Amino acid sequence: MRGHDKFQARRIELATATLVTLAELGYARTSLREIAQNSAFSHGVLHYYFRDKLDLITEAVKIFEAMCVTRYDDAVASATTASELRHEFSTMFFATLATDSAQHRLWYDLRNQTRFESSLRDEICEIESLRAQMISKVVDRYCELRRTPSQMSPQLAYVTLDGIFQRGLDDLLSGTDTSMTAARALLDEAFDAL
Repeated sequence: MRGHDKFQARRIELATATLVTLAELGYARTSLREIAQNSAFSHGVLHYYFRDKLDLITEAVKIFEAMCVTRYDDAVASATTASELRHEFSTMFFATLATDSAQHRLWYDLRNQTRFESSLRDEICEIESLRAQMISKVVDRYCELRRTPSQMSPQLAYVTLDGIFQRGLDDLLSGTDTSMTAARALLDEAFDAL
């Protein structure tokens, strides 16, 4: 590998390895020093590869989101009926909320920081666009299988499903609805509205 490629590969390795720590601590309670103290890497190593915590957190979230935005691709490709796709999507939607809740919390934390950190906006907008495309694939395929056009624009479908996802995450993390019953009902309502 050339120098730049090695440097980038090491950044990816470090960001991936520190993702759990970042997700547990969140944006506000994190510094490179704290991340180093909670991981196998020294502060110097992290500082060499990342300008600051924002650079590290952004890289980690980009890596996680790159995996997330393809999460539903198999369900979209293999579903032969609208009800099958709806069931598979719903199952995966709530499974990722339960298993990756800390990482999703970090995403929403970072997205909220764009209101204060303008340097984040371009990267967050890029991730948001990929998430919207992911939802659009699901909605388009669902409507195709139902043989009816969607009653929602792609943007409305995305903010609706993202809002339901965030509601489910909030209920889960706060302990008010750990089975995410309210979010499940909202997701069913959203599919009915499509």
